[in-house]
Amino acid sequence: MTVSTLLSLPQLPEQPDLWDDEGVTNPDAPHLVLVVDDSAMQRIMLRKALTKWGYDVLEAESAQDGLKLCQQHDVTMVISDWMMPGMNGPEFCHAFRQMARQGYGYFILLTSKAESREVAEGLNSGADDFLTKPFVFGELKARLRAGERIVEMHAQLMQKNRVVNEAFTTIKSLYDNLQSDLKDARGLQQSLVRETSIEYGNGRAALLLEPSGQVGGDLVGQFRVSDTVVGLYSLDVSGHGVASALMTARLAGYLSGLSPTQNIALIDDGHGGYAARNPADTARLLNETLLREMETDHYFTMALAIANLETGQVSCCQAGHPHPTIIRNNGSIEMVGEGGMPIGLLPGATFSSFALRLAQGDQLLLYSDGLTEAENPDGVALDDDGLHRILRSQTSRGRQLLEQVTDELKTFCDGNEFGDDVSALVFEFDGPARASPTLKAKNGP
Repeated sequence: MTVSTLLSLPQLPEQPDLWDDEGVTNPDAPHLVLVVDDSAMQRIMLRKALTKWGYDVLEAESAQDGLKLCQQHDVTMVISDWMMPGMNGPEFCHAFRQMARQGYGYFILLTSKAESREVAEGLNSGADDFLTKPFVFGELKARLRAGERIVEMHAQLMQKNRVVNEAFTTIKSLYDNLQSDLKDARGLQQSLVRETSIEYGNGRAALLLEPSGQVGGDLVGQFRVSDTVVGLYSLDVSGHGVASALMTARLAGYLSGLSPTQNIALIDDGHGGYAARNPADTARLLNETLLREMETDHYFTMALAIANLETGQVSCCQAGHPHPTIIRNNGSIEMVGEGGMPIGLLPGATFSSFALRLAQGDQLLLYSDGLTEAENPDGVALDDDGLHRILRSQTSRGRQLLEQVTDELKTFCDGNEFGDDVSALVFEFDGPARASPTLKAKNGP
């Protein structure tokens, strides 16, 4: 049989690809072995043995022809002679490894070289194994069976890697969708503070809300009781994230200034208007409502103040929230309240109210603990003393005061994100009404 006859052997019959569309070994397809040797007799002997062992066989008399066959067929194992004209075995192996392949190809070099230096050269070129001529066919068969296991393990690894990649892609898609939803949720949460600067004629309120993540559990707000009375509140739901934000939205409805009939802090005055409920009673009703209607482990703290715009008289309830703080017109700082029990922890919990009076030019500050618990890079919290230092250093009022306090807090944290939501409300009292008490609202920046 001539060399040209050997190279013109008929194509193998159609069969299932060894690698399916997902790069997984097809157990029904025999392994396809490529024999590359410039000796026709060597190829004939190898083809007969391989066919007997159940392999499909391709032959090439040069490395160049072998590379072409590798581009056309799913070759899983290669048996190549070392010494060949043109491109030798190690060079062929190196070129084989550079090819874009679907699966792994096991490469065996046949060589008469037995020195360790030559063996190292072959292995460094990418060969998996080598046999020294003359070799025993039983040994070759054993090497091929070992190669099958490696090829199949590689295929299984590819399959698992594909599954992992698909799972990662799915998770990333879900994460991206969640991030988009959380971004929208943050916008909706910010919209709960519809007005960040409110004029009352003889007083004004400024509100600040900065969630530490996408969404948070803080809320500040105000509602009009009558022409001469307003309600002011700051609350902080335990925990972080979506559950806390949803609970915050629910609480916003209970203290809504847009729907007085739904506002739990208001009662019908019997004359077509509304009066303020005692802040302690409001806290008690919120506690009962939370435990009765919301199936959650979350609770919240709150500071609620009902302020008379004519007299400066304020009735407050502190339910586990930071102490309401008065910034007197002379620059002194007063913390009021006695702490109290958070809302939603215990059925039948009791709450108390206390009174304070604002003089002309005084400001009342309600805020969440995210402000005083913010930490610098050394892990030291701002605490109440730090907040008071910031307040004493400021001469600004209202909205500008909140902005400057926030800037000072960011400086204290050295530009790091706040560890918790930060919210605050400041109410300025100008003294007895000097103008129409009609409510005027300004949207904040």
